[in-house]
Amino acid sequence: MSEKRDYYEVLGVDKKATDQELKKAFRSLARKYHPDKNPDDEEAEARFKEVQEAYAILSNSEQRRQYDTFGHNRPGGDPFSGGFQGVNINFEDIFGDGLDSIFTQFFGGGRQRRREPKGNDLLVRHRISFEAMFNGSEEEATIESLVTCEPCMGSGSADSSSISRCSTCEGRGRITQTQRIGPFLQETVVDCPNCSGSGRVIKDPCRSCKGDGRVRKERTIRFNVPAGVPEGTRLRMQGQGEPPANGIGTNGHLYIEVSVTNHPWFERSDADLLMALPVGFGDLVQGRTFRIPHLDGKDLEIVIKPSTRPGETIDISGRGITRARGRGRGDVTVLIKLHVPKNLDRSDLSTLKSLSDVLNLPDDGVVDSIRSEADDRRKDRG
Repeated sequence: MSEKRDYYEVLGVDKKATDQELKKAFRSLARKYHPDKNPDDEEAEARFKEVQEAYAILSNSEQRRQYDTFGHNRPGGDPFSGGFQGVNINFEDIFGDGLDSIFTQFFGGGRQRRREPKGNDLLVRHRISFEAMFNGSEEEATIESLVTCEPCMGSGSADSSSISRCSTCEGRGRITQTQRIGPFLQETVVDCPNCSGSGRVIKDPCRSCKGDGRVRKERTIRFNVPAGVPEGTRLRMQGQGEPPANGIGTNGHLYIEVSVTNHPWFERSDADLLMALPVGFGDLVQGRTFRIPHLDGKDLEIVIKPSTRPGETIDISGRGITRARGRGRGDVTVLIKLHVPKNLDRSDLSTLKSLSDVLNLPDDGVVDSIRSEADDRRKDRG
């Protein structure tokens, strides 16, 4: 078993620390290492118990005198060797805000446990580029929200000694009201009107936050967007929402709703990418290979075989969007379209006619379609 650390070192205080300084140090460390805020963290749980043990000894004047004289080898042995028997810590006196319910699992107590308050959740809408969606990216956004007041560390009090337990609800934060309805009596549990449900009363409120423990401030958040994120996805940042009033409870969550800008030539269909490629008539007849820039940084090679018809599609496997949970990538589907020149003069039309005769195209062939569209455009221009 490892050697016990000095109790003053555990609390981070001087050996001449006053009772108020001990109380302040314990309060800060107990909140920091509480298992509710550090789930599945064995080291934090061990530190939490160590902090409790140190304060239990040093807050008792007689035990502190013995510890200062004999250290851990004081007469009578270590009262914690068999657990926490014999330790009497008055959490109401320390916190003055009903936080003793948090420690019920360690110290017992007959008080009914009430639900821990939680700060507000926040929703931020953030727009990313199509490229960022495809490859994933690191993003940042600036938001304005309530944050913990730094001067009072979220307690809402200018001095921790000015915090006392609410006498109306006895620190519970809730009271029971009885109302007669006809021949019946109805009992309802509501927030205490004297302390607004906090279970404590602040005699000297912090000037910065006026006793709330929170101030409104602009802050920058940074987050990662995974590759292939669907439009409208909400990313959750746990504990990054607003803090609860007076620092009692847990922070809310921050949700980031992602929207994606349109791309000049790609459209998304689940994990696949769709695009249309206009090509010339000669490319359809003879065949041709095109290379265009792609979102993954490598050119996309599109091979058009000879005698391809407009409306046919070409599938390129594995060059689409990353599928959910890393199950490879989708495909790219290319729709082949015939590019029709906007301005055709009589010479161009004559050439097309000659080409049609050579190729022996039917009357409803591609060349006739080009000629018809060119005539319509010329009529429109007058």
